[in-house]
Amino acid sequence: MKKDEYKSPKSPSEEVLFKDKGSKFFGYVFPVKDENEIENALEKLRAKHHKARHFCYAWQLGKNYDSYKVNDDGEPNNSAGMPIYGQLQAFEVTNCFVVVVRYFGGTKLGVGGLISAYKTTAKKALEATKIETHTIDKYIQVNCEYDMMNEVMRLVKAHDLEITSQELKIDCKFIIGIRQKDFDDIQQRFQQVYGLDVQVL
Repeated sequence: MKKDEYKSPKSPSEEVLFKDKGSKFFGYVFPVKDENEIENALEKLRAKHHKARHFCYAWQLGKNYDSYKVNDDGEPNNSAGMPIYGQLQAFEVTNCFVVVVRYFGGTKLGVGGLISAYKTTAKKALEATKIETHTIDKYIQVNCEYDMMNEVMRLVKAHDLEITSQELKIDCKFIIGIRQKDFDDIQQRFQQVYGLDVQVL
């Protein structure tokens, strides 16, 4: 994956189920932006599976994969949260919360069995999710008179850029997204055009 790209789930996954020696493992994937959304998703699952004993999970946040957390929720150390997190890394996803809910079936699986079960369930849940690739963009604001509007549009079209907002009042104001790797080059092209006021946001 390129440095100025990141992947995240488009929408919550379908529920997946993995069984091993009587234990049931339900897997879920949620797209999340912050820890509040993570808490809300967890609360809903606790209400849905109020008889389950373990809600093990891993999450990763940030376009640059800045932060993550794992939780074994009562399972032996590193037997649940880390195998789930390993799948987040394998699928290269961020802004993503994966939960595996376990119902104990009476037979102990051992640490190796647990690692395998949590890894498999997380993998199945991620496979059941539509994952999107996004570019990491930076933004400029361009202010100009009306007679310069065509010049702005020509540059936008030439570099396949996205105008995220525009105001056409006494003069024109555009917010334009530029992919991070192309930013310096394209920003300079705008700045070189006489009559455009260009600010980096």
